[in-house]
Amino acid sequence: MQTELSRKLGVEYAVFGFTPFPAVAAAISRAGGFGVLGAVRYTAPDDLKRDLDWIEAHVDGKPYGLDVVMPAKKVEGVTEADVEAMIPEGHRQFVKDTLAQYGVPELAAGEASGWRITGWMEQVARTQLDVALDYPIRLLANALGSPPADVIDRAHEQDVLVAALAGSARHARKHADAGIDIVVAQGYEAGGHTGEIASMVLTPEVVDAVAPLPVLAAGGIGSGQQIAAAFALGAQGVWLGSLWLTTTEAELPSPRLIEKLLAAGSGDTVRSRALTGKPARQLRTEWTDAWDDPQGPGALPMPLQGLLVADAVSRIQKYEVEPLLGTPVGQIVGRMTSERSVQAVFDDLTRGFEQAVDRVNRIAGRSEEQ
Repeated sequence: MQTELSRKLGVEYAVFGFTPFPAVAAAISRAGGFGVLGAVRYTAPDDLKRDLDWIEAHVDGKPYGLDVVMPAKKVEGVTEADVEAMIPEGHRQFVKDTLAQYGVPELAAGEASGWRITGWMEQVARTQLDVALDYPIRLLANALGSPPADVIDRAHEQDVLVAALAGSARHARKHADAGIDIVVAQGYEAGGHTGEIASMVLTPEVVDAVAPLPVLAAGGIGSGQQIAAAFALGAQGVWLGSLWLTTTEAELPSPRLIEKLLAAGSGDTVRSRALTGKPARQLRTEWTDAWDDPQGPGALPMPLQGLLVADAVSRIQKYEVEPLLGTPVGQIVGRMTSERSVQAVFDDLTRGFEQAVDRVNRIAGRSEEQ
């Protein structure tokens, strides 16, 4: 499971694992993959520094990276308070009414929301970058496409590769023109923000569109057989996110949420704007149904929706209100049927990859047995 890109980065397997959990990121790198820590939840620079210090102490010298959310175009002078003021009162009331309908308790007096997405705002992402570039990260990934030109230049000055997610060949060509180093072709099946083209179609389209830039296949991948298929389509690696949510190193806030993930099938997700304002694949719940109901007010655009629902999501998670409880996750959730360590996941991926390659070799008449 090595490619030119994985050799360049010094990793054993061309498996790039995105995760919001430092322990998972470190375990992915220790297992021979490339751990990528999601930074969007870090609104305080000291919190990100603390977790990067922890990764440094637990990654055994293996390479790792950081994923930020940064728009390519800069908006000057906009604060979080400015954005909050744009939220209509009717939407605030809809949130209150929905939570009341399900009896969701209030947070304790003085307790702040544990789920804020001010990390979507550029000034926050730039403070994350300031912290991260003091560490020996090897990759900076941006979930909103190409980061601003000065960020790309700054990363390259420190020999950090830059990756950008793309949901179409057109987006991928824009990333290549912007000077990024790696394109992550994220198919419709993926968890979180995703486009409308399935991975089997998208991956070879992006490979052809940006050649010779390396491409990582993302979306619906959770087995070694699928990794082999991604390589056959021209990808130089895979980008996996959902698969790590039910690992023993993950820090999901709710046992009931873990139970829901383990019980879910591949058809139990939905692309909804309920969480951030952009279509994001997540578990289908009565919360997503309420926001997707044509009779409701509809979701606000990013970042308004995320700020609007931040406290609500924290309350739902804290009190484990099962009908509303969800999380971003891809269609691969149907394969996530038990809690396993990151190393056990890698053992399964490598075993499945070997089986797939051997199967193809037999079909092609190149089996070692012959």
